[in-house]
Amino acid sequence: MRIRNVHVQDYRSVTAVVNDWWGGRQMAHLLPRLFFEHFQPTSFIVEENGEMAAFLIGFLSQTSPGEAYIHFVGVHPEKRKDGLGKKLYQHFFETVKEKGCHTVRCITSPVNKTSIAFHTSMGFAIEQGDKTIDGISVTSHYDGSGNDRVLFVKKF
Repeated sequence: MRIRNVHVQDYRSVTAVVNDWWGGRQMAHLLPRLFFEHFQPTSFIVEENGEMAAFLIGFLSQTSPGEAYIHFVGVHPEKRKDGLGKKLYQHFFETVKEKGCHTVRCITSPVNKTSIAFHTSMGFAIEQGDKTIDGISVTSHYDGSGNDRVLFVKKF
């Protein structure tokens, strides 16, 4: 296993598989090429035997110095129990700490119970929202009308 920074050339290979990795959900539009051009120092690919097994797209906040944001993470469905997500997050934490960050933020959909469990197991706290869904605090309309999200924060 090898973790490396993303390259512009990774844009096509990541967007070619992401919809399949999400069971056919249309997700590729959430990964515009600009992430692969402008956030290479804080975005990573996990390779196993020369094949992409996982990726993480993250960046340093321009608005809030000392904060970083994890935008998108994908793990090949056959590799989801191998700890690759945890390794990617730990690598991201180490990278952004070296760049002076003390806080990492990310979001997920309230229906994604697996993601919520993963993030809390990694030490993220759920931020207070304006409503509760299935016992989870959620921020209404975070990503537009009807697109509620669970907001996470982790401080070092």
